[in-house]
Amino acid sequence: MKEQGWEAIKYIIESRRSVFPPAFNDKPVSRKTISLLLEAANWAPNHKLTQPWRFVVMAGNMRKKLGEFMLEDYDSNTRPEQRLEKKRNKLLANPTRSAAIIAICMKPDISGKVPEWEELAATACAVQNLWLTATALGLGGYWSTPKNREGIARFLKLDEGTKCLGLFYLGYYDQRPPTPSRRPWNEKVIWMEE
Repeated sequence: MKEQGWEAIKYIIESRRSVFPPAFNDKPVSRKTISLLLEAANWAPNHKLTQPWRFVVMAGNMRKKLGEFMLEDYDSNTRPEQRLEKKRNKLLANPTRSAAIIAICMKPDISGKVPEWEELAATACAVQNLWLTATALGLGGYWSTPKNREGIARFLKLDEGTKCLGLFYLGYYDQRPPTPSRRPWNEKVIWMEE
């Protein structure tokens, strides 16, 4: 790879941030743009080409329905005295603050030849591709894992065996989040040569 190409990729990787729904503006994200993200996701590495990732895109009125479902689910699974109004407001508001929400799903290989953890890793790689592409296109995103993923799977009417791994909130934003500090990479590496 040419050094120039590496610098561009490095810049996008280092620019990726979690951008939360309250930071999103009202600019819509087109179906064409979302398709670019999903096309990039489809190029993730995976063992035996099982391509286990699945996505459900929620836009328009489905965002409101998702928020209402999550609020109802929270209320029905939380004792009244333990319910937090801030949490309730967030569950209802975050979906409608987002231009779209992409449910991150995984359909594991039923033959059993590929361990489920590899299918999870492949799906996470697909999300990284999606997220880096969103970053390159000036979009913000945030991967949230709802407490009741099984309930979300039922809400989405996923095929049997397909699991919901989380929700990717997507939108344009005006103010770039600050760069978090990272410990140096070489503190996390052991070199073995003999």
